[in-house]
Amino acid sequence: MWVRTRVVVAGFVVLVLVAVIGIVLGMRQVGERLRLPLASRSCTVQADGKVTLDAHQMANAATIAAIGIQHDLPDRAVVVALATAYQESGLRNLAGGDRDSVGLFQQRPSQGWGSPEEIRDPRYAADRFYAALKKVRGWEDMRVTDAAQKVQRSAFPEAYEKWADESEVLTRALLGHATGAVVCTFGGDPAMRGEAAAVALTRGLNLDWGLTASATTASLTGLTVAAGNQREGWRYAHWLVAHANDHGVKRVRFGDLEWTNRGGSWSRIGDGSQRSAEVVAEVFADA
Repeated sequence: MWVRTRVVVAGFVVLVLVAVIGIVLGMRQVGERLRLPLASRSCTVQADGKVTLDAHQMANAATIAAIGIQHDLPDRAVVVALATAYQESGLRNLAGGDRDSVGLFQQRPSQGWGSPEEIRDPRYAADRFYAALKKVRGWEDMRVTDAAQKVQRSAFPEAYEKWADESEVLTRALLGHATGAVVCTFGGDPAMRGEAAAVALTRGLNLDWGLTASATTASLTGLTVAAGNQREGWRYAHWLVAHANDHGVKRVRFGDLEWTNRGGSWSRIGDGSQRSAEVVAEVFADA
């Protein structure tokens, strides 16, 4: 009887262990499935440092940087703006926040930043931030957190400084100081295709960079952007990669380097003799 009981107990323990192992493995598989969409839509920025963002964060960062150039501000202003958005929203265009705070910079309609709808427009929000920064006397010589605080009036004035290093990396890449520095990988179906994607991409370039005739649709599946020099070319090329997920960009080419949506890397495609007068982007054709 004792032996039989021990056998039954031992068998029960084995069954429990098998069940537990099955649950753990099942949870790991579910976890892998849950992580795959994020992993397949990630961006890495390397420019004397490394930053990893998801597709939405990357697109917002690229727009913030471009609007800074439209304001004819130095790189330092973009660092301050990115550090502020990092702290306030995690570089996400939030629908709400503390009290009536909205958007990338958590600006408040009640404090005169604009309507909630306006502030939820990343371009409008960045434009208002830079306009306010310009009014801060001596901001260029301040620490990142001090300059940001002069604009934001946060209850945590030191909080912005912890994002200064990441913001420096993003600024170097997005303002064209590094070659092939923005790399994104996107899986699944593109958000847009064909003519709609090319038109939306051209519109985005015009709004973010203030471009007019230089961004033109080459066909129903792509566009070209004139580049006056290497730095300008990489600004546009990195912007295009950063916005690839939400505009259905399949590939971007500048000079002898090309990025592809599926490959998620910049690869050499020529012998070094390719002209760098324009950036070429191709969107996914209509299905």
